[in-house]
Amino acid sequence: MPEVNNPDVTVVTPSFNQGAFIEETILSVLNQHGATIEYLVMDGGSADGTLDILKKYAGRLEYISEKDRGQADAINKGLQRSHGRIVAYLNSDDTYFPGAVDRAVRFLDRHPEFAMVYGEGYHVDAQGRLLERYYTERFDFRRLAEICYICQPTVFLRREVLSSIGYFDAGLRFCMDYDYWIRVGKRYAVGYIPEYLAASRLHSETKTLSQRIQFHEEIVRTIKRHYGHVPMRWISAYAHAYLGKYLSRDTRARDQVFSILVRLIFFIKYIAVNRKIPLHEFMERLRPQNDWDGDITETAGPSHKL
Repeated sequence: MPEVNNPDVTVVTPSFNQGAFIEETILSVLNQHGATIEYLVMDGGSADGTLDILKKYAGRLEYISEKDRGQADAINKGLQRSHGRIVAYLNSDDTYFPGAVDRAVRFLDRHPEFAMVYGEGYHVDAQGRLLERYYTERFDFRRLAEICYICQPTVFLRREVLSSIGYFDAGLRFCMDYDYWIRVGKRYAVGYIPEYLAASRLHSETKTLSQRIQFHEEIVRTIKRHYGHVPMRWISAYAHAYLGKYLSRDTRARDQVFSILVRLIFFIKYIAVNRKIPLHEFMERLRPQNDWDGDITETAGPSHKL
């Protein structure tokens, strides 16, 4: 691809067999205006037509197709090749909205106190139809332990972050981005743009939807490692994911059994992880009128698509 001298931003797209979506992702990057962009696609050896699409845009992006050790490894490889003073990664089924990259660059240029910035985003379905707003809040480090309110494709980081805290943890399969936001938040101020910057696609092949138990287990371990305590929200989400694999709620009787058992699993998991019982909060949850599902936000979590 033509050399981009001193690009404002490097965007890395990790890719593996996402031929159905990747062209839309590519165009959402290449059609950005304003900021200068270096675009790298790190493909894991796709065999579904992805390479034909990448070849189509040769000269406008750089790509490598070779076996990797997963999503985080692919992202890290791209970041290690990057030259932008600001870096970002965009999954191969997500998209930027017009002007998103330039808005992020201008924000960071105006606010040198922030090392990372994120904005608003939408969830869309496999056909790109709007589903809902991605649940987002202004940055608060303690609150980040309770819910991942940062929409991954809206995140942009200064290059200095890579030098100081390193790269994504390739040992994580589901919440490498959540882990990274926490690592950044421990050391730097994080900014927020109250504008819609990107769309995060939900479909049946996403890891967060197809492997829910493993997803929540990894989050529990990650939160415990960073904060020393796992909030009730994540333990409750784990209990729902675990029981949901084995018991449906398609009848009134099964729903009642589910309601009882999910509390039991929650109790056991909470004790195992946190080594204590929050008696007041737990007693509140035991009340029959308490809606345990009301505290579960399955979509407000890390987004991993490969």
